[in-house]
Amino acid sequence: MRTKRRVGGSADRVPLVRLAHARSGDKGDTANVGLIALEPGYYPVLVKQVTAARVARHFKGIITGKVERFELPNLNALNFLLHGALGGGGTLSLKTDAQGKVFSTALLRLEIPVPQGLLE
Repeated sequence: MRTKRRVGGSADRVPLVRLAHARSGDKGDTANVGLIALEPGYYPVLVKQVTAARVARHFKGIITGKVERFELPNLNALNFLLHGALGGGGTLSLKTDAQGKVFSTALLRLEIPVPQGLLE
C-alpha cells in the first residue's frame, strides 16, 4: 500500500488511515461517519483538508444528497452526515451495505496533503 507521495516542496499526500481512525453507521438513508485523529497534532490538518466538499467528491456517484460536517475539537474528531447514501436505509435498501458500515473504511482511503515532516 502506498502511504506517502510528494506533491510539492512543502507537502506530502497520505491516506487518511495514516492520520485517523473512523467509525460509521446509519440513521435512515443517512450514513454517519466519525473521523478521529490518531494524535492531537493531526486534528488541525483534518479540519483544514477533510472538508464536506472533499468528502462529497470522494463519494461522488455513491451518495445522492449533501454532505454535512461537524467539528468536535474536544475529541479531535470530525463527524460527517452523508445524506442519500443508503438507498432508503435498513430494510428498504437493496445495497449490500444498507447500514453504511464500510463508509468509514472508504473514507480512510482518501489521500490528503499534509505538511512535510508531520508523520516523521
